[in-house]
Amino acid sequence: MMRGKAAAAMAVRAPNGEIIVHKEPLGKIYSSKVSKIPFLRGIIMLWDALGLGIRMLTMSANVQTGEDEKIEGPAMFITLFLSLAIAIGLFFVLPAAFGHLMENTLGLNAWWGNLSEGLIRLLILVLYIVFIGRIAEIQRVFAYHGAEHKTINAFEAGAELSPETVSGYSVEHPRCGTAFLLTLVLLSVVVFSLLGPMPLALRLASRILLIPVLAGFAYEYIRWTARHLQTPLVRLLIRPNLALQHLTTREPSLDMLEVSICAFKTMLAEEQALAGTTPAEKEKAIEERLAT
Repeated sequence: MMRGKAAAAMAVRAPNGEIIVHKEPLGKIYSSKVSKIPFLRGIIMLWDALGLGIRMLTMSANVQTGEDEKIEGPAMFITLFLSLAIAIGLFFVLPAAFGHLMENTLGLNAWWGNLSEGLIRLLILVLYIVFIGRIAEIQRVFAYHGAEHKTINAFEAGAELSPETVSGYSVEHPRCGTAFLLTLVLLSVVVFSLLGPMPLALRLASRILLIPVLAGFAYEYIRWTARHLQTPLVRLLIRPNLALQHLTTREPSLDMLEVSICAFKTMLAEEQALAGTTPAEKEKAIEERLAT
């Protein structure tokens, strides 16, 4: 899947070898005033991106199975809620409970207890990625993730978008969801370490309630680093993010790169087409997409 400023596109290789393409304009939120408000825009856009990702994954799976199913309305919210609940429980609530337990059993003060909680959270994230990366289906997903990064890197370098040329580019890219996840976790280590001693219930509640705040800061940090990549300090700061991407990407095959390039070119063409439309025409295109 490729997402631009005004459009998104997905390409899937069907069982018969044909590449199936889906394209659509992005929702109104991406061109609204909210998209210009620091910190708040990150939370709202990430929520929309989660919905977009789930819909695209559903369509991709349907191409493979031959089914025609849509996730929207209440089903979409339930799916997002369950996904977020599992992620919050695994990466925030569980480490907080462990940190509280370590404080009580080892006699640690609040600072060391919060720091140990953050390190446990980071360890869970890395182990989770390593574990799912051993699943054959996920390895294929990670290879397509690498194909996306290679395609974007080749485009930004002004190279020819052919599988053979794109294959020579890196699987690392600073504007990546993996970078956001690691930034979010590292920020939580710093912020939660500064909090004082709390009862377990208040501790768990604070971890959940502060997630939107941390997400907003993480989003702005990724935006800032992406705009200052020429600065030596920024290149040093993003090294951990780039290193973690080697766990969430694999070297793609040429046929995978062909699919990724197709998605990128489709997205680019849709963006160029929308650039020549009036705001009213863009709104109509979005409404038509939501109705289908």
